[in-house]
Amino acid sequence: MFIGIDWGGTKMEVIALGRDGETRARHRVPTPTSGYDDCIRAVVDLVAAAEQMAGERGSIGLGIPGSPSPRTGIVRNSNAVLINGKPLGRDIEAAIGRPVRLANDANCLAVSEAVDGAGRQARVVFGIIVGTGHGGGLAIDRKVHAGYQGIAAEIGHYPLPWMTKEECPGHKCWCGKLGCLDMYACGTGLELDYRRTTGIDRRGRDIIELKRAGDPVATGVYKRFVDRLARSLALLTNIVDPDVFVLGGGMSNVDEIYGELPALIAGYIFGDSFETPILKAVHGDSSGVRGAAWLWKE
Repeated sequence: MFIGIDWGGTKMEVIALGRDGETRARHRVPTPTSGYDDCIRAVVDLVAAAEQMAGERGSIGLGIPGSPSPRTGIVRNSNAVLINGKPLGRDIEAAIGRPVRLANDANCLAVSEAVDGAGRQARVVFGIIVGTGHGGGLAIDRKVHAGYQGIAAEIGHYPLPWMTKEECPGHKCWCGKLGCLDMYACGTGLELDYRRTTGIDRRGRDIIELKRAGDPVATGVYKRFVDRLARSLALLTNIVDPDVFVLGGGMSNVDEIYGELPALIAGYIFGDSFETPILKAVHGDSSGVRGAAWLWKE
């Protein structure tokens, strides 16, 4: 049995999968806000709950925002700031008494979809979370490719490619740099663009509904968002050229983007055509937690 835990900003979720991917147990709790030690305890309790429900012990994988250093095990670059600078994997292993594998949550998306999702027929799967932010994960032969320093596919923090004059020098990102994709090719970017254009705060889903109703301002904001997303995928195509792109996160549910992205990407890549499939994650919001479980699948 394979146990996966998704460490989110507002909730922690556990799933237990059988060898054929069938769900044996599933449970979620609010992510504790009272401190690091309480979060460790929540992980321990989730594992115990899953094993009690399934009646069996399992391997343990954990998907987190941010990533552990391959040399020190210290977590970096997490927007769940209380785990930054902590040896999270070692602390959980000590609390549970068993080995634990950690991976970035977007890498878990890529592994999930590579094992038994939209990319199950592909060797190189690039998963992109287009949600509150813009994050990437890379799976090769159904395993995480984290890179030498453990930061492969950290696409949210390279600059928006091919910036226009109006876009330069870029919005300031939470990481401290200017122009990061986390400020553009995601739900936050859509909402920020609408606010800067109109002076009005609207949620992403409402902007999309206005666009579908023919509102010209919302349509312009949406078109800029899709073009920015296309630039990200074009740069990734030039560098990685994966067999498939798989999109997850809230903005991946905007069905129109799948018909519009290929032609836009073709205008940016260094090639004569763009034919790479761009697919929606089969497992949707469950891709992260399932991918964490599959970190142990050989």
